[in-house]
Amino acid sequence: MARAATGRRLSFASLGGKLLLILASVGLVGSIALTVLLAAVITPSFNALERQAIDGHVERTRAALKEFATKVESSVRDYGDWNASYDYVAKPTRAFEEESFSPKAMANLGVDGMAYLRPDHSLVIARWIDTRSHAENDALRDAMVAAIRKAPLDAAMKGDNAGHFYVRLGQTVAAVGVAQVRKSDGTGVSRGYVVMVRRITSAQLAQLLQVPARVDPGAPDGKLITSSSTMMQIAVPVVGPDDRPVAVASFVVPRDVSALGRHMLWLAVLGSTILLALVLAVLSRMISLLVLKPLGRVEGHMQQVRDSGSLGVLPEDGKRSDEIASLGRSFNSMLVQLKDLREQVEAQSFALGRSESAVAVMHNVRNALNPVSTILSAGIGQAAPVDRKLIDRALAELAAGNVASGRREKLASFVAAALDAEDRQRSERRDQLEVGRDAMRQVLEIIGAQQQLAHERPPLEECDATQIIAQNATIALHSGSGASIAFNFPAKAHRVMANRVLLSQVVGNLFSNAAEAIAASGGSGSINVTVAATAGGCVEIAIQDTGEGFDPARGPQLFQRGFSTRAHKSGGLGLHWCANSMTAMEGSLSLESDGVGRGAIARLTLKAPEHGQAQADLAA
Repeated sequence: MARAATGRRLSFASLGGKLLLILASVGLVGSIALTVLLAAVITPSFNALERQAIDGHVERTRAALKEFATKVESSVRDYGDWNASYDYVAKPTRAFEEESFSPKAMANLGVDGMAYLRPDHSLVIARWIDTRSHAENDALRDAMVAAIRKAPLDAAMKGDNAGHFYVRLGQTVAAVGVAQVRKSDGTGVSRGYVVMVRRITSAQLAQLLQVPARVDPGAPDGKLITSSSTMMQIAVPVVGPDDRPVAVASFVVPRDVSALGRHMLWLAVLGSTILLALVLAVLSRMISLLVLKPLGRVEGHMQQVRDSGSLGVLPEDGKRSDEIASLGRSFNSMLVQLKDLREQVEAQSFALGRSESAVAVMHNVRNALNPVSTILSAGIGQAAPVDRKLIDRALAELAAGNVASGRREKLASFVAAALDAEDRQRSERRDQLEVGRDAMRQVLEIIGAQQQLAHERPPLEECDATQIIAQNATIALHSGSGASIAFNFPAKAHRVMANRVLLSQVVGNLFSNAAEAIAASGGSGSINVTVAATAGGCVEIAIQDTGEGFDPARGPQLFQRGFSTRAHKSGGLGLHWCANSMTAMEGSLSLESDGVGRGAIARLTLKAPEHGQAQADLAA
């Protein structure tokens, strides 16, 4: 039984189901909280690292652009502090131009364009050599001259004799190096400016940054950083001499830091969730082993006790000394106490049942002896119909022989009448004694049957209900209730399955109660008895009286032991015993009333015999 109790299917209404639901809820809430906590800790950290990586990319881009422009500045610084340049600006010569301003010289310097300007930004000479065709590009040369004339060259040098900046020449972006034209030792008044321009392309920028990059002329439009889930595009403005953007250097880098953060977050969440699930699983298993299984053993033992009725103790586990073991010991102590109390209750119930049985028998014996007491009382108090002295005197006169004939006839008539009255009185006494004999026989049957019923269930036999009703009606007329009662009951036989002695006692009790109710309501009335067949092969005996009746709400109380409607009586065993007796005969007893002063009906239901004659009697 214990195995069946612990192995049954788990439901959320059971303790195990509730614990499992609680653990699952705690695990879910804990997993969510842990995910939020890890996201709150890991995500900002990796976002900060990503921002630092972005700042690093931007700084490296700016450094690369600066380095690119600084190389142009270094080249132009040599041309600025050079006596040949100083003399050329003052007096331009073809020899200088062919030697130091030639395409070969520009190619060696790694620049695309060169120009000399006077201090008033007037042009001395300018040249732009296409690196692919090695031919001059007049359009770019003109764009270069226009740009450097507008540029604040002195501000670009920032107080030094040389400087650099970027310019936009149409769709071309170039780094510009500018230097003052001085003597080789750096002395002398500046005679103008020497400018070198080197175009920067997307390929060159990508080579400098070691990542795919591109250079787009114009100011940036929108955000400088555009990111997706896996890649990130960074745009770095390329500023001109007036610190305004002239181009945008953009490149795309993978979001390795962000991806690493996401992977670490999911790994941390997954690992912590698995660990939490393992902890909860182990906890659930330990709760099942240490709590639920022992409780299941206790429940199974309780089920076994309930089914078998045997208060056996629960086998104890000597290895355990926790609260569950203490509960088992307390449970065993309770079972031992209950067993002792059950034995005491059984002993008391046996004594009480024997006492109640004796009281019930005495109650039925009293009902049966009431007519005997009434008949004996009436016989003791009944006087002779004619005074014995008068009869003796009349006989003496008749014996004297000297009585006149008229007197003799009167005396003879008197004696004959006296003898006739004596015969009638004797006949009435004999009838009453027969009723008393029947009552005494019923008392003896009650006492004899009680000894048999004390040890076994009352046997049922086929009885004539009409005969039992007539016999008890005759006895009830001599019950001494003082009421004038008219009895009406069927004349034909009605067969039922009952114990004749018990049924006679039940009917006698009901007749006695009806007679008392009629006496309490005024002293005269009637008791009508009907017998009819009902559905299901039963017979119903209805006993209706015109007595005082009762409140229908108090109907269930009438069958309680100790309850009585008579203020001068106590005990109330009659109806209680009658109901139990009817139940023992596989029948039932019910009481009905329309209210106080409107009489009552007692309905007895018994099984009908199964043979055809009984059915014929019921139909008749």
